[in-house]
Amino acid sequence: MTAPRTPAACLIGWPAAHSRSPLIHHYWLRTLGIAGGYVIEAVPPENLRDFVLRLSLRGFVGANVTIPHKEAVLALSTPDARAKAVGAANTLWFADGELRSTNTDVEGFINNLDAGAPGWGAAEQALVLGAGGSSRAVVFGLLERGIRCVHVANRTVERAEALARQFGPNVRPLSWDAISDVLPRVKLLVNTTSLGMHGQPPLDVDVARLPQAAVVADLVYVPLVTPLLAAATARGLKTADGLGMLLHQAVRGFELWFGRRPEVTAELRALVEADLTKT
Repeated sequence: MTAPRTPAACLIGWPAAHSRSPLIHHYWLRTLGIAGGYVIEAVPPENLRDFVLRLSLRGFVGANVTIPHKEAVLALSTPDARAKAVGAANTLWFADGELRSTNTDVEGFINNLDAGAPGWGAAEQALVLGAGGSSRAVVFGLLERGIRCVHVANRTVERAEALARQFGPNVRPLSWDAISDVLPRVKLLVNTTSLGMHGQPPLDVDVARLPQAAVVADLVYVPLVTPLLAAATARGLKTADGLGMLLHQAVRGFELWFGRRPEVTAELRALVEADLTKT
């Protein structure tokens, strides 16, 4: 009698070696006592279709997807409403013999806010900086939670206008020069750009113009405390960092692949923090 195959998932990317996903999933496999695996698969774009269509034959129960494949896998799977709306998928799994896809950046962002800044959902207006793929996930999540007005600011305002056309009248495009004008009205500020990341220009936003009850979130996690978050903390504002989103976005994929819902713990965060700060 053949022994049952140990379930394994993978990360599909090009390049992908920098990912912290194996660290996160191996921690959960170990702490939950699950016999399973998680590996990195560096797959160039020209090999993506063959790799994904043979995912099960390669021994995988599912996968994470990172750059540059998040958009391409939509056509190779059955995307759910979130993946369709965001226009990108980062998680693949099998259900009823069908390869399905979703975007867990949405719940990763929302659940991290819930954990780090309870009550943030009372905000009527939010300001999202940036109009790329991460911004679409954030905007989708905010609208789903009932935020009435989401301002989207981008240096190329046409990209912000494209988001407004995609998501409807509750999304209002904004030129980068007009950011200061709306800051006093928003209770949630979210940076989805790379500004403030190590090696990138700083993000020049005056958090002093935000209401005292505002929450500030930054998707950047290198450095762990960005200048934006440091300024918000110095002013006494609640914050949510990019590392928290990274951890929370991994939860649903693990549950889909291995059948147990893991928890984002202080121990796991400390483990990934230590890895991020290695020199």
